[in-house]
Amino acid sequence: MALQHFYLKAEWPGGRNSVGSIQADKLHTEISIPKEMDGPDIGTNPDEMLLGAAATCYIITLAAMMERAELDVKEMDMDSEGVVDVSNGVFTYQQIIHRPRVVLENTATDDDFDKLQQLTNRAEAVCMISRAIEGNVTLTLEPDLAIGK
Repeated sequence: MALQHFYLKAEWPGGRNSVGSIQADKLHTEISIPKEMDGPDIGTNPDEMLLGAAATCYIITLAAMMERAELDVKEMDMDSEGVVDVSNGVFTYQQIIHRPRVVLENTATDDDFDKLQQLTNRAEAVCMISRAIEGNVTLTLEPDLAIGK
């Protein structure tokens, strides 16, 4: 078994409305509770971090799968949305919606487009972050796929 280890140091000076920081190899930022949850809204927060982890894992996984399938990409980007339920003072990360937009080069065939559709769905099942949160957070895909003109 080959294990990879990732490390992060978090510093937090006090109560709920404090501002702390996190440091990892390539990640250095302040952290606090977001304004939507009546916090100081400085730096990032766990909600954005989870959304960022899920989004980057998905789009990198999709890109790698498309490369292995030899699909020529003209354009690719994605918007993602996290939905947090704040009922009765209990915060529950309910849903993550990924909206990948992929345009293949105009030389792509109908078979290439079909392969893209399959990979777009499969990437969510393969992404390790998606697998880690599966069963706790609903993951939804709303892809916008096309062949360039």
